[in-house]
Amino acid sequence: MRIASAVSAALGGATAFLPAAAFACACGCSVFDVGTSSLIPTGPGGTVFLEYDFLNQTKDWSGTSSAPAANNDDKKIRSNFWLAGGQYMFDADWGVMVEVPYTERHFVTADSGAPETFDHSSFGDVRLMGVYSGFEPDMSSGIIFGLKLPTGDHTFPGFDADVQIGSGSTDLLLGAYKTGALTADQSFSWFGQVVWQHEVATQDSYTPGSELNAAAGVSYEGWSLGANAKIAPLVQVVYSHRGHDGGAAGDPLATGYDRAMVSPGVQLTMNQWKLYADAEFPVYQDVTGNQLVAPVALKFVVSYTL
Repeated sequence: MRIASAVSAALGGATAFLPAAAFACACGCSVFDVGTSSLIPTGPGGTVFLEYDFLNQTKDWSGTSSAPAANNDDKKIRSNFWLAGGQYMFDADWGVMVEVPYTERHFVTADSGAPETFDHSSFGDVRLMGVYSGFEPDMSSGIIFGLKLPTGDHTFPGFDADVQIGSGSTDLLLGAYKTGALTADQSFSWFGQVVWQHEVATQDSYTPGSELNAAAGVSYEGWSLGANAKIAPLVQVVYSHRGHDGGAAGDPLATGYDRAMVSPGVQLTMNQWKLYADAEFPVYQDVTGNQLVAPVALKFVVSYTL
């Protein structure tokens, strides 16, 4: 999840530090928690941002290969994720972040025999986080820590527990990031990032699987557009692990996965504005049971430094 430039290109819209639905049937989208490039802190002050993510899960998958659609009662999960947030660095060492998500979800399932369609929009689980970036003078490494709160709707009729917009759980969030230059002129830079999420309190007999998401990539910052605009292409590898769900309402036989993705992206910087976009393509997926996957995940972030 969720913080500025392409040497800073590790954690887009504070969501790089942390929000949540995976490519599999379980819809926590923590795949979006890593690998953006707009919001790594580079100095004191504030940043506000708006992020949009899109995921259309239509293909059944089992183990490491595609599977017949007839093996899965769920047929489609299409989600539009909106995330508004901000971060403020009090000084070069300490800062805070908040993220408020809103999700629109379209769900088609044949759980009852005949296909049924359910549509729901709701605010999701709010995240409150602290940032410490005082390990090095240039703020090139840091840690994040905080909580995901059970503010999202997790009781919508027709949605399975792992498809609900909110998980109903309070989760601990821990992460770290590191950036650096690859060349003397700093035109090429690298970044690494990892975020771990684990439930500490649950309700309604549902325990979501814990998640680990990591990203590593390289960006190039040598291109300019006019006097005030810079463009930075980047490529990264994203890895995600989600554990099995638990509790009476959970389905451990059809939740949990490991996934690796390749993600090309680009960031445009214009004075205090940053625009970021990427597409994440799975190159390896190993899921438990039968789960729905998507061919690509799309991400867009706009941020403004105050």
